[in-house]
Amino acid sequence: MAKVNDLRAFLAVAREQSFTKAAAKLGLAPSDLSNTMRALEGRLGVHLLVRTPRSVTLTATGARLMHAIAPLFDRIATNEEAAEAARDKPRGVIRVTCTDEQIELCIRPKLAKFLEDYPEITLELYVDEDVDDGCADAVEEPFDAGIRMGASTGKGMIAVRIGPDWRLAVVGSPAYFARHSVPETPDELIRHRCINLRPRPADPIHAWEFEKDGKPFTIETAGQLVFNRIAHALDAAVDGFGLAYVPEELAAPYLADGRLEAALADWSPYFQGFHLCYPKGRQPSPAFAAFVEALKYPGPVGPGLENLYI
Repeated sequence: MAKVNDLRAFLAVAREQSFTKAAAKLGLAPSDLSNTMRALEGRLGVHLLVRTPRSVTLTATGARLMHAIAPLFDRIATNEEAAEAARDKPRGVIRVTCTDEQIELCIRPKLAKFLEDYPEITLELYVDEDVDDGCADAVEEPFDAGIRMGASTGKGMIAVRIGPDWRLAVVGSPAYFARHSVPETPDELIRHRCINLRPRPADPIHAWEFEKDGKPFTIETAGQLVFNRIAHALDAAVDGFGLAYVPEELAAPYLADGRLEAALADWSPYFQGFHLCYPKGRQPSPAFAAFVEALKYPGPVGPGLENLYI
């Protein structure tokens, strides 16, 4: 029978993937923690960890054990935090998966006030471009939540809207438009140098989505530059290398100061705003509840999307 403290120590090693970091977190010597893990493996009769000079990883058995016991210890930790919340401010670590653009649009504007209001909370944001649109994909350990586009939830997931409905904007620099005519319809984009996006080498280049009279359609564009991050496509447009199709809010500062000009605004549809998604069965800590409340978006939705939200 494994001891509770040994399982707690194993969970720390599994999450930190380092004896040194886990030992510091537990207030133990790394050598003592390593001996504790060997004793635990001996009592269970299985290998839980793969040790190398640089890291510690989990065996398949170790991964199963971590996923089995993590919710139990998290529930204990959450209840302990809840008991302390009556006298202390929310505290703890919140881990969120998101993209660069989601940080810029949804979190950064509210970050200063949140960090000032909750000095005991540490917010860890992990950029992950390999996520689905929508909340159907699960938010797995060690993350508390993920930011996704739209409110479509998978089984056992909760989605909280944290941003307005948004749209893309076709943008180019004044120098580019001095050399090329401003497109009046999306079909004219085939005669322009377009800066495209492709998440991974094996993926297709993103088609540019437009809408007219309620009918959506896409245009396949071409150009000499392809990026996997929107920020680089935006920079390339500012530098005059072509037209980019980027979130309007990200381009707004450049449009305001004249470094970029917009085109085809009447053809750009609105998309559902970003949502913070997290598992329904996971008891939220006071820190996480404060984070959700701080990010909630109370404003109006975009044109034509009034009935998409409850």
